Amino acid sequence: MDRINRMVSERPVVIFSRSSCCMCHTVKMLLSEFGVNPVVHELDEIPRGREIEQALSRLGRSPPVPAVFIGGELVGGTNEVMSLHLNQSLVPRLRQAGAIWV
Repeated sequence: MDRINRMVSERPVVIFSRSSCCMCHTVKMLLSEFGVNPVVHELDEIPRGREIEQALSRLGRSPPVPAVFIGGELVGGTNEVMSLHLNQSLVPRLRQAGAIWV
């Protein structure tokens, strides 16, 4: 858990992903369209990625990826990010976290 907390404090937006996950790709593309430059941890490509994935599951993530953190806070996965976008609260949240300026 401490490791995840350290990792999510790196930048305003942190995404835990798998390189082969199409929903992870969708979330990354949506955020990049807003000009966000998140830290992306591809759990299938990094050492101890499986441990991190299990820790995300313990946080209530099912499936564990994508797991999006904005401003150090777990927002959720694809459904939650898309819901924030559709109700127009994603951009204000990204601004508040310092991930975008416009």
